[in-house]
Amino acid sequence: MLGRPAPAPSVLGRKGNAVLNPVFVEWLMGLDQGHVTAVPGLSRTQQLRILGNGVVPQQGAAALRRLLHREHNAVPQAA
Repeated sequence: MLGRPAPAPSVLGRKGNAVLNPVFVEWLMGLDQGHVTAVPGLSRTQQLRILGNGVVPQQGAAALRRLLHREHNAVPQAA
């Protein structure tokens, strides 16, 4: 769907253990490559925090369409 393969879900951390890969989270959310992970000066932890607090764009768009559809089809209340 994104036109690029899925990155590895985990990478090796500083202590040699497997940790969550922010590039994978970015891909999973359907964001453009580097949308968060290419921002200079952000640590891996900061990248994951930003991604974790973000909205999946496709899900946000679907919610807005649903709200607009509901408002458009609402029956006016009698005064």
